[in-house]
Amino acid sequence: MMSTGTVPAADPTADTGVLLSANGLRKTYGTTPALDGADFAIRPGEIVAVMGPSGSGKSTLLHCLAGIVPPDEGQVRYAGRELSALSDAERSALRRSDFGFVFQFGQLVPELTCLENAALPLRLAGTRRKEAEAQAARWLERLEVDDVRHHRPGQVSGGQGQRVAVARALAGMPRVVFADEPTGALDSLNGERVMQLLTEAARETQAAVVLVTHESRVAAYSDREIVVRDGRARDMSAMAGTV
Repeated sequence: MMSTGTVPAADPTADTGVLLSANGLRKTYGTTPALDGADFAIRPGEIVAVMGPSGSGKSTLLHCLAGIVPPDEGQVRYAGRELSALSDAERSALRRSDFGFVFQFGQLVPELTCLENAALPLRLAGTRRKEAEAQAARWLERLEVDDVRHHRPGQVSGGQGQRVAVARALAGMPRVVFADEPTGALDSLNGERVMQLLTEAARETQAAVVLVTHESRVAAYSDREIVVRDGRARDMSAMAGTV
């Protein structure tokens, strides 16, 4: 695990094994409540699907968990530390060193090659170019897109581009991967393969995965499901255990 040296070391919450958690999150945009007391918890190596209809608050929950947007109320804790207690610079460093991101449309930089895209988080974290690209190349091979390493995003298919995005998310060996509708722009065959490769790699590295999706076939790759509706999160496995 690389460290930028700007985020204070913290001991994961060993008592519960929870790596990332949220309690009582509330977030309002204008007069519209996006989150209304949402709770969440994930452990190392666990894949949790966050499901819900459009506008339910699931993407807002992901953004709060990742420290991208602050909640109006409530608390997000990562590795025993409250994210709101960190400065903007420390949260940015955390997203470079400990968090990986996969977005619906990949969001690759069009001017860079696929290899340079996959190596970008490592370069931003201060890794030398040769080392960063060597590490990224290993992930491109693992994600079955090594043959397009020198292509630019506009020269590859949607499925290939999304695998490059997954390689970029995993290249820095993050402890948490945030995947927001990672197969939403893909056909079913490419979507299935992306999910297979993402979840296999995450389990191997013991990365936790927060998987936002509205598709049950994608959620099937998770260990458990959280349903967000009207800004509240319900753990479906916990509810099933009470039946």
